[in-house]
Amino acid sequence: MYIGLDLGTSGLRGILVEDAAPLAVAEATYAVSNPHDGWSEQDPGDWLAAAHSVFGALREDAPEAFAATKGIAISGHMHGAVLLDEGGVVLRPCILWNDTRAHAEAAQMDETDGVRALSGNIVFPGFTAPKLIWVANHEPHIFGSVATAMLPKDYVNYWLTGERATEMSDAAGTSWLDVGARNWSEALLTAGGMKPDQMPRLIEGTGTVGQVRDALADELGLPQGTPVIAGGADNAAAACGVGVMGEGDAFVSLGTSGVMLAGRDAYAPLPESAVHTFCHAVPDKWYQMGVVLAATDSLNWLGRVFGAEPAALTDELGALAAPGPMQFYPYLAGERTPHNDSHIRGGFTGLGIATDRTDMTRAVLAGVCFALRDSFEALKFTGAKIDSALAIGGGTRSDHWTAMLATALDLPLERPAQGEFGAAMGAARIAMCGVTGADPASVMTKPAIAETIDPDPSLRDAYEEAYETYRAGYSHLKAMQ
Repeated sequence: MYIGLDLGTSGLRGILVEDAAPLAVAEATYAVSNPHDGWSEQDPGDWLAAAHSVFGALREDAPEAFAATKGIAISGHMHGAVLLDEGGVVLRPCILWNDTRAHAEAAQMDETDGVRALSGNIVFPGFTAPKLIWVANHEPHIFGSVATAMLPKDYVNYWLTGERATEMSDAAGTSWLDVGARNWSEALLTAGGMKPDQMPRLIEGTGTVGQVRDALADELGLPQGTPVIAGGADNAAAACGVGVMGEGDAFVSLGTSGVMLAGRDAYAPLPESAVHTFCHAVPDKWYQMGVVLAATDSLNWLGRVFGAEPAALTDELGALAAPGPMQFYPYLAGERTPHNDSHIRGGFTGLGIATDRTDMTRAVLAGVCFALRDSFEALKFTGAKIDSALAIGGGTRSDHWTAMLATALDLPLERPAQGEFGAAMGAARIAMCGVTGADPASVMTKPAIAETIDPDPSLRDAYEEAYETYRAGYSHLKAMQ
């Protein structure tokens, strides 16, 4: 019996599994605070309240299995800054991954000699290191008390165990890690104004953080001495959940953000592509991904404008057709791959007097697909070989959107059968490997595939032409802002 938790931006999901088969699932939600434009924060105490709720629900649904839990691991959203003092007190709300206040600090650190070469990545405004530089510049009274800078899921592990630790896949998104060497870099820490003793202990994702504290184990109903395994960053854990581990493995995710991710057997960074190159959650593996900041968020936005549910908008589209003359650029919160531009904002082009809601919906879906095509092209430029990909995330429940995405990418997409295969399941699999020592290759297998959605050959040329128009649009949109 193993428990996997997935600490998301809007809620915590937990799964209790026996030999990789789900026994119980539970969820709890919490809020995000946006006190100023570009700011995105969360109270870490809300995560702990959610964890209490999720553990309690799992225990209620499967009491005997819960009481036999052999290990726990957590997946979590990356790049957040949880700042602790010597006594473990949280000094300020967590600055989240989608917070862009540190754009100037990120640009300054990114221009420092050797930073990209060591970290393997551009320093994006959402990464952790520039957030700490921002705190030093704007909240020096807080920065002076920082004993440890932790990542979100690792703070939950700290609550469980009392140990301050992190693992490679999450640490890789801080700009403090030498991603090739899989170790903290003194040069990167110095560039970010941090000291080695402010970093949590660094282990692999399958390594053991510690054991659940005795008093907390009693409170939660867990066995005394339950091991807590380090876990993984959200996309790394999701990759473990669907068996995307090495060369040739890939997934595309239509979630709040969009992700195109490829497993890599070796470290092969190309920072100028704006592709992220991170350590995987298992030893001796890496992965690369392109990120679209607003994927299903773009459709949700359109739904709010029209006062309609997103599913109602897509249901109006009918059969897949060639893109219309309208283009949508999904830069509602800036963009990562390939532009690294926190200031760019989205827009429509080609609006006409006859434009209706259906036209706008089709353009929004296509714009997200073309943004993911940008990430796909960037991944191919790094040397990643992708002949097909798993299609995951809430947006892929739409047959229309999935077919459009396959055609826009010109790539067969495999849609998994119904079941638990996301980041929480990936975390549970990491826990299994950490506790038993099992080979990840034998545990982190691919799910059963319900169907393969092939590109529509009759629409390939039309989508290719529309994509070329889309690619040219960024510079024009940027010039107008």
